[in-house]
Amino acid sequence: MTGTQDDDVGMSMHELDSLRRRRIDLEQQWAEVVPRLRQAAPRAEAGDLLLRHEVTESWIRSLPTVDPATDRAPVTDGGVVRPRWTGSPLREPVERVADELRTVADDAGFIAAVTDETGTILWTCGGRVMRRRAEQVNFAPGGRWDETAMGTNALSLALRTGRPSAVFSAEHLVAALHGWVCYCAPIRDARGQVLGVLDLSSTWDRSHPLAMSTVRSLVSAIESGLPAVSSAGLRVSALGVAAAVRDGVALNLRPRQLEILTLLALQPEGFTLDALREALYGDRMVTTTTVRAEASHLRNALGGILTARRYASTVPIECDAVDVLAALERRDLDAAVRLYRGPLLPQSEAPGIVRWRDHLEVTMREAVLTSDAPEHALAYGERAWYDAEIHEHALGSLARTDARRAIAAGRLAVARQE
Repeated sequence: MTGTQDDDVGMSMHELDSLRRRRIDLEQQWAEVVPRLRQAAPRAEAGDLLLRHEVTESWIRSLPTVDPATDRAPVTDGGVVRPRWTGSPLREPVERVADELRTVADDAGFIAAVTDETGTILWTCGGRVMRRRAEQVNFAPGGRWDETAMGTNALSLALRTGRPSAVFSAEHLVAALHGWVCYCAPIRDARGQVLGVLDLSSTWDRSHPLAMSTVRSLVSAIESGLPAVSSAGLRVSALGVAAAVRDGVALNLRPRQLEILTLLALQPEGFTLDALREALYGDRMVTTTTVRAEASHLRNALGGILTARRYASTVPIECDAVDVLAALERRDLDAAVRLYRGPLLPQSEAPGIVRWRDHLEVTMREAVLTSDAPEHALAYGERAWYDAEIHEHALGSLARTDARRAIAAGRLAVARQE
């Protein structure tokens, strides 16, 4: 998709010239940086500053598995894709907004695509010309567009980061995609789990600042039509962040209430009054009346599911910290590293939280340091910028020809400056 369509773009010549200059600059950067990364250069140079940090890091992660000269995405067997789409929770809500998606795609000259959580395209729509161009690179049902399969693109970045992403022209690692611009956002269920992504793609000369807001709006419409998620339990996010959701609705809880909820998730058998007071306040002179009041506020906020004599929840509490510990217990370090997004309630000073935080961090760190797989140290290193030992381990685990050494070396340099 390298041709321009100036007559139909709907933008001024000045805007088009600006896009063209940006594309030329990115092409020059790609031509300079990608060969150097393939030679495992130790770090990026000043000229790389025109590139976004998330783009260069994605290039480095992708190069061990993706040839920039590839001309199309790998394809999953269609016999697998069709039943996957039929059974997908995304199918019905996407079909309900399909007319709007087709209108957007036809009017703006885009092609729309929906993937599953692995980055495999399940559904597309668009005009005949755009579909034909997209099919040339397997941007069609069955095409795999995750980072290990097709390198840096909006779909792979949105899946990896969990955030909306746009990739323009030569920001794509694969040269065959330099004529594209792609806008993408993850689709989540009520619990926040990513089910897939929605992508709008077109030729580079149709890049438009409103495209991302259109994607966001369409994703909101799809998410509103998703099947209801079971309300049998609560979901607490406590690693790197602090949030709780029930019945698909975010709970407005105070920090102390989130601490109690997190402790109950990690210790589902519950707490006696004295044990809860110690976990929250330690040796501080705090009365049991204060602890009872805190528990009562949480009970009211949760609709009465907190028992009174021994403080415990009457419904299951799902928690990301519990998920990490379970993954470590079954020796699934891939899952543990993926789920570990940072320290447990990093702002909390409650002794019970601090103990669990230290336990999680030490357990995760030791598991990573004993792993021979560089992917573990690289992924954990994203959350531990100032841990020189982790970055040294990543560097030592990587082959000298591995382009990802640039990531580990750069992080190690930063850590040693502290």
